[in-house]
Amino acid sequence: MKNITVQELKQKMNNDEQFVLIDVREPYEHQEFNIGGQLIPMSSLPNAIADLADSKDKEVILYCRSGSRSGMAQQFLQQNGFKNVWNLTGGMLAWADAFGTSK
Repeated sequence: MKNITVQELKQKMNNDEQFVLIDVREPYEHQEFNIGGQLIPMSSLPNAIADLADSKDKEVILYCRSGSRSGMAQQFLQQNGFKNVWNLTGGMLAWADAFGTSK
């Protein structure tokens, strides 16, 4: 399992690096605070696989509230042929602790 810290993700964002950022939280969580990831709730991920097919060979970074759901999503995507999937350690809780509630 590949993990990325909030500091590493922030640096990638600041450097305008290319990656796919996916928020696997629920819509209400995404509305409260997000860092720009595409919202695909964990429960909707199996139905979104076809839509994500173009990203199978790209770097994909997943996040949730604490890193737990995104870890499960990471395993699911890897089992479905995604090769470069990262889980944001600590999720949005760690982001808020490190940077507050801003991108």
